[in-house]
Amino acid sequence: MDPSFALETLLTHADLDPEELGIAPPIHQSVNYSAASMEEFDALNDQPRPERYYRRYGNPTQARLERVMAAIEGAESALATASGMGATTTTLLTLLSAGDHVVAQESMYGGTLSLLRDTLPRFDIAATLIDQSDTAAFEKAITARTKLIMIETPSNPLLRLTDIAAVAALARTHNILTFADNTVATPVNQRPLEQGVDLVMHSVTKAVSGHADVQAGVVCGRDELIERIWQAHIQVGSVISPFDAWLALRGLRTMSLRVERQNQCAQAVAEYLALHPAVRVVNYPGLADHPQHDLAKRQMRGYGSLLSFELRGGQKAAERLIPFLRIPVRSPSLGGTRSTLVRPAAMWSNELTAQQLAEAGVPGGLIRFAVGLEHERDLIADLDRGLATLAPAIGR
Repeated sequence: MDPSFALETLLTHADLDPEELGIAPPIHQSVNYSAASMEEFDALNDQPRPERYYRRYGNPTQARLERVMAAIEGAESALATASGMGATTTTLLTLLSAGDHVVAQESMYGGTLSLLRDTLPRFDIAATLIDQSDTAAFEKAITARTKLIMIETPSNPLLRLTDIAAVAALARTHNILTFADNTVATPVNQRPLEQGVDLVMHSVTKAVSGHADVQAGVVCGRDELIERIWQAHIQVGSVISPFDAWLALRGLRTMSLRVERQNQCAQAVAEYLALHPAVRVVNYPGLADHPQHDLAKRQMRGYGSLLSFELRGGQKAAERLIPFLRIPVRSPSLGGTRSTLVRPAAMWSNELTAQQLAEAGVPGGLIRFAVGLEHERDLIADLDRGLATLAPAIGR
């Protein structure tokens, strides 16, 4: 597939199989495949990432998903997994060994923070978490043991940004690999590999598949790195099902349409909230007063579907508002067709302690709003109605 094609074309054509005449890809459900001879069996057994051998090693439907993801991220190769955390965990277990050190961010997805804070230290792997908005902080955190810098930009749920090109350049001068979580931005809005990052991952569960009916992950990068991760993957066993791979492929075809619509809607919702007297702060990189808006304009094409905000009444006001809203549902996850909202402090309380949440900058009253495909007029009207119930408490 010609890499010069636009993203929309790659989404539709990057996985085409000249031997498959069906317009829709088939689902290859079989766990194992037969070999015509001992020689063929030996070749399959020795071949990295065979598509037709044993499902934990690869699968034809999974391979089609991987080809599309590699193409739209500008990568040589990709590996699909059973979840975003499966992709992250397998990658870290591949790249890090006992005695190693990783530099990451204070503001990241809760599952990633739990992995870095609680699980990796059990294997004598240390992590230093820094303020991602300060590139100099990354350099100060580097030690002789540092093997990896992991970033997430925009971060979930605070929508803080990392200067991707600057951190990637810094890592190269120290011979350190970089690994970016691009879930919130999506390849429609941002491509970290183009800015010098070595590996990029997605929770395919979110906007990539986009319909809240798939759980999957993916990591994209150079062939050599992805093959190393695959070797660990067949031991970890975070294997995507063929049906989830097929559903993810179907969702991918419309990702650019969905994400561009969500960009537009989230921008309108963020601008409305930023002017409402009941709202203390709105976190969205598309707002002109976001402290890193200039960086967002420089490294992003759009600003995504995710925003967060705090009310002047704090956690009590947040708990009063959420039940009054009719359109967004109280639910985890993001990037789907329906808008969802949640208090991250409540959602991640099973993974992070109250102190860890505070260190990550996640107050109890923070509301994360993942904009879906509803019309912004209806979402804003719903918010206006809900926020009006708080008026007596804030003296509006």
